[in-house]
Amino acid sequence: MTLPCCALARSVTLRALIAAMVGLLAACGLSRPAPVKQTYLLQPQPPAQAANTPRQGTLKVGAIAVAAQFRGKDLVYRETDLKYEADFYNEFFVAPSAMLTESAATWLAAARVFNDVLPSSANANGDYVLEGFVSELYGDYRDAAKPAALLSAKFFLIDGRNVSGVPVWQTELTQRVALSGRGPDQLAAALSSAWAAILNDLARQLAAVQLPAKELQGSTRQQR
Repeated sequence: MTLPCCALARSVTLRALIAAMVGLLAACGLSRPAPVKQTYLLQPQPPAQAANTPRQGTLKVGAIAVAAQFRGKDLVYRETDLKYEADFYNEFFVAPSAMLTESAATWLAAARVFNDVLPSSANANGDYVLEGFVSELYGDYRDAAKPAALLSAKFFLIDGRNVSGVPVWQTELTQRVALSGRGPDQLAAALSSAWAAILNDLARQLAAVQLPAKELQGSTRQQR
């Protein structure tokens, strides 16, 4: 059946209008600027040497795991006991686990608690392996008058030559650093300070801990 000229014209016009609207919407989507994100790294200040005489042997820093609710890159704010918020526009430059693991290895190497400190990526075994678990990593805003950065971590020292993998020593450390403001810059700086304080406490404890005599016989590194 052939449409009358006027009906055909209206149909063509409607299709053209729809096509124009679709094109306009697509153009708006394509031209919309991407969200601007700010990225941060926890960069603790280099430490003073923690021990007058470094321990004999090699320490390998294994993975430092992070609790599921904080292992994403977004900064996390705790507003109430049960309410947490992830900041889409402000995030860590790399995932927290990789960031904390690498910075811990660098920091402990500078502290010279052991003769040699290896990062987790090193293709070598260590006389000792240090592993960790971060259970808290967020800005605590539950008390509006006293906002703070909160970071808590457990560390486990394992005899790298003992196949049982049972820790010979462990510790749990927490730091709470007051915030000078509620912005992400202040939170990142405070978390960095908290991490530095935890690493300082960790180095001091590692330097003082009494390990079995057989574990003080020197480095036994072997290539895998």
